[in-house]
Amino acid sequence: MDSKQNRERMESGKLYFPADEAVMAEQTACMERLWEYNHSRPSEGEKRARMLEELFARVGKNAYIEPPLRANWGGARVRLGDNFYANFNLTLVDDAEISFGDNCMVGPNVTIATAGHPILPQLRCQLLQYNLPVHIGDNVWIGAGAIILPGVTVGDGSVIGAGSVVTKDVPGGVVAAGNPCRVLREIGERDREYYYKNLRIDL
Repeated sequence: MDSKQNRERMESGKLYFPADEAVMAEQTACMERLWEYNHSRPSEGEKRARMLEELFARVGKNAYIEPPLRANWGGARVRLGDNFYANFNLTLVDDAEISFGDNCMVGPNVTIATAGHPILPQLRCQLLQYNLPVHIGDNVWIGAGAIILPGVTVGDGSVIGAGSVVTKDVPGGVVAAGNPCRVLREIGERDREYYYKNLRIDL
């Protein structure tokens, strides 16, 4: 299989060879730019904003990611909506597209993976890989330490609890948590009165 065919397979969800020389050279260039972002100073907010624009496929207004950031392709396949915020140690396995809607919040140590490997050992021995996109809707909060696996969509307004492993789609307007992640409840009237357990909204 030539490089062009391999690249087409990489972008289609089919099995492909990630060790292709052309793919690796492009990926290395992306990682070099990411290294610079991670070594910027806390006082260099404007510089970080410019660098995010260079790293990512799309960056909405008021988007911010707290370094260190890890990304297989330096964010080149990641689209951020407006008012995006991510805390320390976000890991984006961005071999396929990862998209976030507006007003998303991501806690520390979250991993979002688009890449996987076959279950069959004989195929893994060939270093084969597949990539499936991940889509996060508007107004989603992903709690600390959550892991979102390839091909998952999280609907608008939902909350993913800390430490969850999200293996399948999550609908909009719900609280979901656990390993594997499951819907616990819909977001409803009580949430208009209490912001956390029995702590009442007083604004």
